[in-house]
Amino acid sequence: MTAIPLDPLTIAGFVGAAVVIVAYFANQMRWLSAEDWRFPLSNLVGAALILASLTTQWNFPSVVIEVFWIAISLLGLVRAISG
Repeated sequence: MTAIPLDPLTIAGFVGAAVVIVAYFANQMRWLSAEDWRFPLSNLVGAALILASLTTQWNFPSVVIEVFWIAISLLGLVRAISG
């Protein structure tokens, strides 16, 4: 079994995954509305951290999904802030 290198970007990726999962869980529990600006912001931050981690362990399909996740989160954040 090969150990996962825990460089700062890999740790950032784990933190990003945790942020996205916690935001989704909070949404499913109805603790955090998808219309609340904190939901798209959490998704934006999480996706950006995951994307940063992909610079050390390249995975093109993961990069594509994180870029779309960031774009959709930015759209949601703009809509939430603008009312």
